[in-house]
Amino acid sequence: MSNLFESKVLSIHHWTDRQFSFTCTRDPGFRFQSGQFTMIGLVVDGKPLLRAYSVVSPHWDETLEFLSIKVQDGPLTSRLQHIKVGDTVMVGRKASGTLLTQNLLPGKNLYLLSTGTGLAPFMAMIRDPEVYELYEKVILVHGCRQVAELAYDQVITQELPKNEYFGDQVTGKLVYYPTVTREAFRNQGRIPTLLETGKLSHDVGLPPLSKEDDRFMLCGSPEMLRDTRTLFDKLGMTEGNMSHPGHFVIERAFVDK
Repeated sequence: MSNLFESKVLSIHHWTDRQFSFTCTRDPGFRFQSGQFTMIGLVVDGKPLLRAYSVVSPHWDETLEFLSIKVQDGPLTSRLQHIKVGDTVMVGRKASGTLLTQNLLPGKNLYLLSTGTGLAPFMAMIRDPEVYELYEKVILVHGCRQVAELAYDQVITQELPKNEYFGDQVTGKLVYYPTVTREAFRNQGRIPTLLETGKLSHDVGLPPLSKEDDRFMLCGSPEMLRDTRTLFDKLGMTEGNMSHPGHFVIERAFVDK
């Protein structure tokens, strides 16, 4: 298990009966970029049981944070949801992922499109001062079924603007747009629909989607990824990667077990 390190659980927060987050210690040698994921898990019957998880904490943080769903019969999350402070989790030493600004062409506005626990990598990115230096506006969109599932809502709206290091950047450039699909709320609807109808752009006070000015990162449900990708294809946008920067990037290594 030399490609893994032991991490001690420091805190746990159960957002709903379907999702929770936890913080744990960070190995001094573990390096990652905000937006990347790594493998985490537990030792079960003497072997590590691992899944890919995006890191919620930004690259400069001394601790690690992860956001997870709860699946009662999931091989890993059926166990992981019961961890306690002081327990040990295994963390992979190698981080990877496509949600990196270098995979995008230069642009004015960065849209971070997430559903459910797909919010995780973007929580790291909106706490990374380097991201704000690249864009005029950073629009964080979080889609959930119910209001209670809008994890980190208070962190985004109350805590980040007061941060002594990057609070001014948050106040001046970050636009937070939570939306739900199964309850009454100030914003309602699926992300692909909000994009295609122009409602999202209108609501956040920005011009209609533009291939020249707008860049996108996607992380979340397969349905959201598929339908949003279809819209981008219609608009003539290209997907970026490490070799060829594009108009949008998609994280596909997302935990669902």
